[in-house]
Amino acid sequence: MKYIIKYILITALCVPITLAAQQAPVLRLDTILQRVDQHNILLQSYGLKAESYKYSADAATAWMAPMVGVGTFMTPYPGQQVMDDRDKGSLMLQLEQDIPNPAKLNAKKKYIASQGNIELATRDITLNDLKAQAKRLYFNWIVAKQRIGVLQENEKIMVTMKKIEEVRYPYNQSQLGAVFKATAKIEDNHNMIRMQEGAIAKARSWLNSLMNAPGNQAFDIDTTYRPVFEVAASYDTASLASARKDVVKMDESIRSMQLNISSMKREKKPDFKVRFDHMRPLDAMMPRAFSAMGMISIPIAPWSSRMYKSGIKSMQYNVEAMEKERAAMLQETQGMLYGMQFEIQSMQQRVEAMEEKIIPALRQTLDANFLNYQENKLALSNVIDSWEALTMMQLNVLDEKLKLYEMIVDYEKQLYR
Repeated sequence: MKYIIKYILITALCVPITLAAQQAPVLRLDTILQRVDQHNILLQSYGLKAESYKYSADAATAWMAPMVGVGTFMTPYPGQQVMDDRDKGSLMLQLEQDIPNPAKLNAKKKYIASQGNIELATRDITLNDLKAQAKRLYFNWIVAKQRIGVLQENEKIMVTMKKIEEVRYPYNQSQLGAVFKATAKIEDNHNMIRMQEGAIAKARSWLNSLMNAPGNQAFDIDTTYRPVFEVAASYDTASLASARKDVVKMDESIRSMQLNISSMKREKKPDFKVRFDHMRPLDAMMPRAFSAMGMISIPIAPWSSRMYKSGIKSMQYNVEAMEKERAAMLQETQGMLYGMQFEIQSMQQRVEAMEEKIIPALRQTLDANFLNYQENKLALSNVIDSWEALTMMQLNVLDEKLKLYEMIVDYEKQLYR
């Protein structure tokens, strides 16, 4: 008996601990967005690309490897008559090194390094898109939970009416068809709940994939969260240029092209080359000799300068085109955000009217009909009509709320894209 009591006590203590360990964690929206930023595989690829450009920029300042040659110098062909031993030629060792212009190398290094900034700006654009996707999934989950709550609450009314019909039927105060109709409505309600549970499972799997977690990893969300529409302080182009990630990327692209122009302008600077030759005569009486030479390129020659001059002109036109595109993008975004702001505010007023006026009126209608039904003054079909009207309107309100939440997501996405 003593051991049995101990076993029961240990089991009673361990059960709450086990249940707490099995309970799925609740993730807030900001936690999910943070995990997407830190763990998403696609975002990690942009960081690796940006890092690769750093090493490519360092490689751009490297010199060409020196050239070493060994051979003969002024050696007569076999079978030729040599009049004097000094005509036998020499063994020759040659060293050659290209010396690039440092200004060219530094300009090229800056240009290549700027490509990494473009990759990081692209990462910010992708992150903004992924955050918007995560928000949509999160809000779909919240609304699905609310739909389930509405369906479960309204199902209690239908279950009550079915029980009343089952009680009245033996006394010929109701029709058997009414019982079957109530049963069908309850089962249809169950199917709608199953549909919402499927939507929640889908949202959970997609959110896990965005966070680079197993798709079946269990977690819950903060269902009390409600997105709030915050109007931007200003829509002037300067504010939008600093907030929108695609404009930042375009600025980095323009800067990179300008660095490329600067690099191409350095092409008119000369490069250098040094060469050293050491000769050892095959005739021991002849002295050893050497040759040292320094060379310089002449890139300003008309037949070679055409290449970089035309390239500079082409890049300058590209920069001007991108600046025009940037201005057009900011102008279009400004008008789009104003339109989205008014549309969201209109949707908010519509949802508030449905919640504060339409749903209370339908609920009062259902309450009045249900009271008359309990007093056997009204048929079940009339109460079912009122029940369906209220349920559909509540679900329509949630649909409109989801549209409102998605509009807020789109607004924030365009504001910070």
